[in-house]
Order: sequence, then structure tokens, then C-alpha cells
Amino acid sequence: MKRIFILLILCMSLLQGCAKIFYRSAAKAFEKDKQNQPYDVIIVPGFPYQGNEWDMVHKMRIHWAYYLFKKGYAKNIIFSGSAVATPYVESKVMAYYAEALGIPKQNIFTEEKAEHSTENVYYSYRLAKGLGFKKIALATDPFQSSYMGKFMRKFEIPVALLPTAIDTLKTLDLYEPKIDPKLAMKDGFVKLSSRENFFQRIKGTMGKYIIWHEEDLKKKKYRRRFKDRMISSGALSKEP
Repeated sequence: MKRIFILLILCMSLLQGCAKIFYRSAAKAFEKDKQNQPYDVIIVPGFPYQGNEWDMVHKMRIHWAYYLFKKGYAKNIIFSGSAVATPYVESKVMAYYAEALGIPKQNIFTEEKAEHSTENVYYSYRLAKGLGFKKIALATDPFQSSYMGKFMRKFEIPVALLPTAIDTLKTLDLYEPKIDPKLAMKDGFVKLSSRENFFQRIKGTMGKYIIWHEEDLKKKKYRRRFKDRMISSGALSKEP
């Protein structure tokens, strides 16, 4: 019993140490890319909503987006995400919360196709380009920023990083405004875990199901790899 307790303490210490590393890395990334503000738009990935009060992740991502908008670092916001784990369209829920916090509706956009985090980034990037936005940044929590940063560097997607600065977030009033979540419900919803098994969902997280636009695949090896999941100029619809 004593050994199990010691092991738990060691695991907790390791997790805390990893969290601090992510926080420091995120703070550095924010300070670096903040220098290029204001951004035309920031991308904020969605998170499952359970239908009652919001999750801690919602609180973090939405209030951080509000902070960036209020400070003038971002002129507009794209919330991204379909109905994945619950019947609520994640991007719509977040958009309602953001509007309730005080962000004007005309500055809020939703990308409602993505079902995996890599899709959040890519499809929102395509939407941003379609809307005429030039300077684009991803604004999410430190953990997701780290993984998505690697994804964007791998495929040379020109999106900056404005990850949540935890020390700054702690100084904000993270209250939850009132919304009507029923407005964000999707008819005929079937959760992702019923449509994809565990390994398929992992592949989705890695970006294996993205429908790429040929112009965004800079390297020949990626164009060959995603040939069957690629939109060639004029061959298919170019909607994000």
C-alpha cells in the first residue's frame, strides 16, 4: 500500500512538472507571436459541451479569446468544431458564449465541419482565407498549442500561435454568462465514437482524414500521400 502511495505521489509530481514545461513554452510562444499583432482572426478549437454549465476547457479557451479581442490582438474570431461527442455543435456553443461575454456578433465566425483537432486548424484556416483574412493565429490551451504547432510546422500552414498564458488568465474574471444551448443542438446527431473506433479517431487526430487543397501541400511527398483526399484546382468543390 505504501509503495502504491509513493508511486501516485511520483506520478503527480511528474504531471505537475510536465504542465509547468507546457506553460513556460506557451508563454514564450505567446510573447514571440504577440509582436506581430493585431491578427485579422484567431482560430479557437471547440470542446464537447454537456448541456449544463461549461467545462473548464471552455472557460479557458473562450475567455482567452475574449481577452485577445478586447486587447486588440485579434480583430475577429473563428470558433471551430462540429457536434462530436454530444449533440451540441461545439463552435456554435462557444460563439454564443463569446457573444454573451461582449464580443460583437459580426466579429464571430464558426467552422462547423471539423471533428478532430487537426481539422479544427486546417478547415478554419481555409475558412479564414475564404473570408479574406491574411494574418491568422491559433489561440488555445498550452497542451493543444504544442501539438498543433508541430502539425502546422510539418505542413507549413502559415498560422501563428497565441497560446493561453496561464498567469494572465488567472488575473481575469472567468465568469460564465448565460446562453441558450438548445440553439446549438444538431438534428440527427450520432456521436463520433459510434462512427469511428479508437484507432480511427487517433488517425483523425493525426490529420489522416483531412480533405486537403492541393495548394496547401507544399511538399511532393504529401501531395502523393494525400492524393485521394485532395481537392485539385477546379476538380472538386473548394469549400472549406
